Amino acid sequence: QVQLVESGGGLVQPGGSLRLSCAASGSIESAFAMGWYRQAPGKERELVARITNIDTTTYADSVKGRFAISRDHATNTMYLQMNNLKPEDTGIYTCRYEGPFECWGQGTQVTVTS
Repeated sequence: QVQLVESGGGLVQPGGSLRLSCAASGSIESAFAMGWYRQAPGKERELVARITNIDTTTYADSVKGRFAISRDHATNTMYLQMNNLKPEDTGIYTCRYEGPFECWGQGTQVTVTS
């Protein structure tokens, strides 16, 4: 069983930055991807960024050039560096482990407002 705990969310002004962390523990296997998702009020959950076991990355068009996903395999921690934040980035950000026993974190709130 895998446990995921997100942290780093908060309230930030447009143009600001946040760094989200997702700490994984339990029966982690190396050959599976992980990803960051977000859900805004009244909208469907969407993929923000994804990173494979060999650190290949994928980004939603809306965050390309502003966000950067990374992964520390030694500590089983995934990060999302978010720069030049916009109000449209507001939502609950959750991390996902794509292993045979798929797991989602509890989520961390990101609010971008003046």
